[in-house]
Order: sequence, then structure tokens, then C-alpha cells
Amino acid sequence: MERAPRHEPLAYVMRAGMTESVHYGSAVVLDAGGAIRHAVGDPDAIMYPRSSVKPIQASAMVGCGLDLPAELLALAASSHSGEQCHVDGVLRILATEGLSEDDLRNPIDYPLDTDVRRKWLAAGRPPSKLAQNCSGKHAAMLVTARRNGWSLTDYRDPEHPVQREIAALLAELSGEKIAKVAVDGCGAPLFALSLTGLARAIGAVASAADGSPQATVAKAIRAHPVQLGGSTRPVTELIRAVPGLIAKDGAEGVEVAALPDGTAVAIKVADGTNRARDAVTAAALALAGVDTAALAPILDGADGSDGDVTDGVRLASALIKR
Repeated sequence: MERAPRHEPLAYVMRAGMTESVHYGSAVVLDAGGAIRHAVGDPDAIMYPRSSVKPIQASAMVGCGLDLPAELLALAASSHSGEQCHVDGVLRILATEGLSEDDLRNPIDYPLDTDVRRKWLAAGRPPSKLAQNCSGKHAAMLVTARRNGWSLTDYRDPEHPVQREIAALLAELSGEKIAKVAVDGCGAPLFALSLTGLARAIGAVASAADGSPQATVAKAIRAHPVQLGGSTRPVTELIRAVPGLIAKDGAEGVEVAALPDGTAVAIKVADGTNRARDAVTAAALALAGVDTAALAPILDGADGSDGDVTDGVRLASALIKR
């Protein structure tokens, strides 16, 4: 059994000047050369990257011949909100190889975005595979398999060629062996590694040479952040706010972000909730040298000092740029 991570406080939730809740976790900031610039908690402990790994998954598929317009490639790396542009985009990905919703093996679900889900329910629409937030990734896996003459029905199997290529690229970019293989919430394989390795991998995607699969994916994410997330998602706002940034949120309080020179951050909130995730990611980017003015909307409620705020999230001192 892997050891329990030695997490530390990342953020405090304040109410009327008093600490009401504490979010523990780990965070790491790597410089452009991949060396650790800042670390909080236990970034070398093995963890599950969840959907934050999707840009690496998409890069592996591009390396296997996946060739999509940029907006659809961003959707292949997404945990989308279930907006109509996402649902339509997944159908477009499938149609490139004559596939349909019936070929997908991800679960049925309602849209991830609260308002989109409310309107979906009000219209009497049932849950669907297309609305589920991982459908872009699954559609891309199917298309990759079809273009290589690989089997379709078992594309989620860890031994399927698509999944072996993903695992190989993740190991290569992270500089680590895959520590454990599990099943993600969408049914696809989930490969465990350290938070530091995850940051190293996303930095490699962001700084990849033009024409490489990783650079192709990074370019698509930068150009189409709404396809990666959604119209109102913090990850979309973050990519828009910082020139050249790529970022990806994930379940269980995980998030990654990286600049074009390879500077990268990765964070894991131990309790698995999202309340502090985006503010902690923004604070880690500030430690990486990103202008705090660009990050201000996401740092709202985290005042950037050791002082209390009346209400909201205050970042732990270890994550505050001094």
C-alpha cells in the first residue's frame, strides 16, 4: 500500500476574521528546466492525476495519428461543461471516422455546468454519453483506434494500444514509471504518478517544439479554452488571463498549469473538493512569476498577504508571493 501523503495547509476559509475550515494539500512549482522552485506538502507522494492528465492523453493520440481541427483537439483534452458546442463537437469528432454515440463507452450523465444542467433538465432531456464531461476524450480514443485499425469495443482496456501509448508518453514526459493503474470515473485507465512528475509532464507539453504532438495540443488549448472547459469555468478564465498558459483541472482537487517556457505548477487539495483549487493554482502561478494582476479575478477572496479577509479563502503563507 502506498504511504499516505504528508499534506500541509494550502488555504483557510475565513468567516468574520476567524478560520472556519482548512484545506490541506500539496503543491509544486517547477522552473523552466524542471527543477523544483517551490514545494508545499508532499509533492513526491504517488497520486492520481484524474482529468488534469488529459493534455498528455491527447498528445499521445496525436502521436498515433489523431488529426483534428484545433477546436476539436481542445475538446479531446477537455472535461467539458456539456454546452451545445461541446455536444456538437463530440459528434463531429466521431463523424470523422463514421462513428456514433453508440460507440462511446463513457457513462451517461447530465452536463457538468450547473446552469446548463438545469436547462437540460427543464427541457426534459435524459442523461447521455455526449453530455458527460469526458466524452471528447472518449470520442478521440475511438477515432485514434479506428485510424490505426485497432479494436474499438475494448479501447478502455489498459492493454489496448491507445492506452499503452498514453502510459508510455506519460512516463516519458514525467520522467517516472507508472506507479499504479486504476479506473477513472469515466471508465478509462488512470495512471498514478507523483505531483512533481505530473508538473514535469504538463511543462513538457507547454514547451514542446513546434510541430510535435504536444505542441499541437498546447496550441489548441490556448486557442480554444472554452472547448477545454466551458464558458464560465475558472480553468477557461485562467488560460485567457495568462498569455501562453495551458491549464487543466481535474477531479479530487487536482489542477495543473504551465507556461510556454516549461515553467509548471501542479496542486492537489487533500479533501478532494474544488473550493480552494483554483485560488491555490493561481497562487502557485504567482510563485512561478506570473503577474498577480492577471490572476486577480481567480485570487478573489485570497488577499495575497498574511492578513485575514472578512470572508472567503485566505491562502496559506507558504503559497503567498512575497
